[in-house]
Amino acid sequence: MVNTLLLVLYALIGVVMALAGIESFRAKDNPARIGTGLFWLILAVIFAFGTLLPAMVVGVLVVVIGVLALFKQIQIGKIKPVDGAHAAQAAKRLGGWVFVPSVVLAVVSIAVAQFTKLGGQVGIGIGAAVSLVVAIIMTKASGKMVYNDTQRMVRSVGAAGILPQLLATLGAVFTAAGVGSLTAKLIAGLFPAGSHLGGVILYCVAMALFTIIMGNAFAAFAVITAAIGIPFVIAQGANPAIVAAIGMTSGYCGTLLTPMAANFNSLPVALLEMDDPLGVIKQQAPIAVLLLVIQIGLMYFLAF
Repeated sequence: MVNTLLLVLYALIGVVMALAGIESFRAKDNPARIGTGLFWLILAVIFAFGTLLPAMVVGVLVVVIGVLALFKQIQIGKIKPVDGAHAAQAAKRLGGWVFVPSVVLAVVSIAVAQFTKLGGQVGIGIGAAVSLVVAIIMTKASGKMVYNDTQRMVRSVGAAGILPQLLATLGAVFTAAGVGSLTAKLIAGLFPAGSHLGGVILYCVAMALFTIIMGNAFAAFAVITAAIGIPFVIAQGANPAIVAAIGMTSGYCGTLLTPMAANFNSLPVALLEMDDPLGVIKQQAPIAVLLLVIQIGLMYFLAF
């Protein structure tokens, strides 16, 4: 049941990406419309049929995407902007209720994950579908508007849309290659174990820094926890559950500071058409540093 639902959800994601590919091909004002359209169609195939294709085929498709990016054949181009008058009118009519779909997404996702056996991934998919229906009902949006805004948002992300998947995969590759063990040996020669506070600071800061490099806290978690978290914190008597939870949130502090986290920091820049590509990061930086200090304190006082 769960696997079937996941296949359906991934197929729906593939459909959305295919729509972005079709519209990219039709964007004659984009000099790289062929490469951009291929990029989205290849991603659509990978998401919709990835489990049915041989691993080698998927790998070749990913390489093709890399080649397109290398030769700058993936460009966002000119995308029809949101109808400002309609948006302003809708915002005035809805007021604070405009946030209801976002709340519905979160509530439904958590409810499915906590009170059913479907799990978190399916919960997020169901929550997204329900919130979309709620948004359509509240805004009285037409099918054409839903179509246009969907493909516009997807295309606005551009090539950065594949970064989260590739970075998560890179983390798995690093772990399988033994990067965590090698890092642990290198650090052990420079930083002797035994200090609770020192181990906590080292682990939390390393999680944030590696996340900045990788762009993904999940990718950083496996490597840094194996290299630092276990030998320098957990092995010193810390509670593994608390260390793991706070270690992950320490990584999220790094997420706020890196352009590699495209879905967090590049997407808002594209959607809001900001002049400064690092504008979102600059606003988040002070909060990220403060939160990292708080995570260090929480782990030190709660884990031991």
